[in-house]
Amino acid sequence: MRFVLRRGVFYLITAWAAITLNFIIPRLMPGDPVKAIMAQMQGRIPAEAEQSLRVLLGLDEHLSLWDQYVIYWKLLLQGNLGVSFKFLTPVADIVAQTLPWTIGLVGIATIIAFIVGTLVGVAIGWRRGTWADSLVPISTFFSSVPYFWLALIAIWIFSVTLGWFPSNGSYDRSLVPSFSWEFISSVIWYGTLPAMTIIIASISGWILGMRNMMVTVSSDDYVTVAHAKGLSGRAVMFGYAARNAILPQISSFALSLGFIVGGTLIMEMVFSYQGIGYTLYQAVNTHDYPLMQGCFLVITLAVLLANLLADVVYAFLDPRTRQEG
Repeated sequence: MRFVLRRGVFYLITAWAAITLNFIIPRLMPGDPVKAIMAQMQGRIPAEAEQSLRVLLGLDEHLSLWDQYVIYWKLLLQGNLGVSFKFLTPVADIVAQTLPWTIGLVGIATIIAFIVGTLVGVAIGWRRGTWADSLVPISTFFSSVPYFWLALIAIWIFSVTLGWFPSNGSYDRSLVPSFSWEFISSVIWYGTLPAMTIIIASISGWILGMRNMMVTVSSDDYVTVAHAKGLSGRAVMFGYAARNAILPQISSFALSLGFIVGGTLIMEMVFSYQGIGYTLYQAVNTHDYPLMQGCFLVITLAVLLANLLADVVYAFLDPRTRQEG
């Protein structure tokens, strides 16, 4: 319990630092964001509204930087992330609408890739020196292939040539979002191609990581002793070798879960998928500062929470971590 509390305090301090940076960075950017927004609107915002816009953005020149920081924290604790200039909607509402799409697609694809890749890596690492090693070069190739290249190839083959899946979007726009089977099947149909792209591109990394760790731990003394006890090969493979080899994978998996919230930005751009990554891309293009701040904040906090989860799970699986803590 003491270990968890200490790590929790550490991540609270880190979260404070991340939120503070999220407040400071837009104010350090070159140029005046308010004037940039007014220029972008091409006269649709009158000059008299400049001061109101500064107050709305939290850049009131009549307030000191410390006062702006205090107001920023008060609004943040109330769940107020500001108003998007592009959509004229509260940022919290936009994030709440786009976040489930990213978590649903990228989260499920990442979990599938982790489970399948880890199991395949265990099998290949345990049977090193056999035909299974022929899968290593294939895994190495796919682990070095970027998402966008696989996505474009998948669109060309399965959308343009075969016509099996749509090339963009997240569901049939003629349908009203609901829990009906017609809408759910449309979401699955539109999400299959992006999900397969993520799985194929990321599964190779899990295979290689687990295979290398299995090769390393297979020669350790406790594995030799387990064999000497007369335990079956399956029991030794999963109960001794894989249990210890998976520890680094757990940390990487927790980090991957954190970055799920950020979405696979390139994938969402290629498929025009309405996740938070694509929303962040739109915010950057339109200089929507409140929306950018909101997306960055949610992604940062998700990564920190995932790191805390990784530490807790790692301490549960490895008692040595608790003793060191």
